[in-house]
Amino acid sequence: MNNTIIVGMADYKVGKSPAKLMTVGLGSCIGVCIYDLQSQIAGLAHIMLPSSGENSGGKETKYADTCLKLMLSDLDKLGAKANKLKAKMAGGAQMFSFAGKASLLKIGERNILAVEQELKKAGIPLMASDVGGTYGRTINFDISTGELFIKTINQGEKVI
Repeated sequence: MNNTIIVGMADYKVGKSPAKLMTVGLGSCIGVCIYDLQSQIAGLAHIMLPSSGENSGGKETKYADTCLKLMLSDLDKLGAKANKLKAKMAGGAQMFSFAGKASLLKIGERNILAVEQELKKAGIPLMASDVGGTYGRTINFDISTGELFIKTINQGEKVI
């Protein structure tokens, strides 16, 4: 029985074990899993951009700041304990090379920092991450074990 919950771009989903959470096509986007291993509850967000303040319009689930707030609220409703939450993340690649050092174009880097800041604000420890580089990722989170399986293009697979 396949009970994998697929998370689309600029979206998030929450679930309980034995479900798994998966998102594909992480380039400069960040896939962030927030989980309570004791309660066997987790959420996965596919974040496209760092901050809703820099961009007007679009879905709230596109941005690190607004998406994580929504997901934390849903995790709480499912019964996750705030003091037990931990996080893992992957993505944030620099998929294209730009001449010069325009940091505005370094979306991957900015996404990584934004997610780290939001986790810090919420008091959620980041247990592991696989970020940066120049390649895409597909991730699959096992809610029952807290393992994040990462498949990459030409870089093999790993578990964090």
